[in-house]
Amino acid sequence: MHSSLIGWTGESLRAFGAGWTRLYTRCTVDFRYLAIEGPLALGKATLAERLGARLNATVVLDERTNPFLDDFYGGREGAAFQVQLFFTLNRHRQQLALRQGDLFHQTTISDYLFDRDRIYAFLNLDDNELFIYQRLFDLLSRDVPVPDLVVFLQAKAETLRGRLRERAERAEERVAAPSDEYIGELTEAYNHFFFHYTATPLLVVETSHLDLTWGDEAVDELARQIRAMGKGTRYFVPRTT
Repeated sequence: MHSSLIGWTGESLRAFGAGWTRLYTRCTVDFRYLAIEGPLALGKATLAERLGARLNATVVLDERTNPFLDDFYGGREGAAFQVQLFFTLNRHRQQLALRQGDLFHQTTISDYLFDRDRIYAFLNLDDNELFIYQRLFDLLSRDVPVPDLVVFLQAKAETLRGRLRERAERAEERVAAPSDEYIGELTEAYNHFFFHYTATPLLVVETSHLDLTWGDEAVDELARQIRAMGKGTRYFVPRTT
């Protein structure tokens, strides 16, 4: 053992090793643009911020406020199309600014993939609305930078329902929330989309039994998986103990 480490306790050595792992991860991750995606209540923004801090990366967070969302969850006719357009145009503006900025000189982590709008559109819009929307999306997507890697956070529908109920109980005021049936449909839509996804390397992370506060150990483990990514799709089930 190196002489400078003689006399250290086991706990001190573990802390030293964890710190070295984080430093090594910071220096060796090989991507410029990473997008994190997944259904509701999986801690995407928290994970993006924790990874961003670890990797000294620029973090891009989805603008989640939408004035039509309450009407959509309330079932008002036409609200789904309004929600979809509002989100898509906001994300396009954000992604366009990202492309025109320092994307290729600074590591960037986003808590959404622009293609998420297609998942929701196929789920929420009727045929006529979808026809119009798809033409608009095809035009806008030409301006959007393609990630070097996508991380898909996957969970079972019952897990998402439980987390959404917990979030609602913690909220100081009533917030719009999807029905249990909608959560099931959304989970299936996400799984179907990413089962066929080939546009970029894809890391699928099973989160059903994971603490989504994304502590140091979980972020370290995920960063190691990201560092090891090559082409194609890779599946990762984190340790739960």
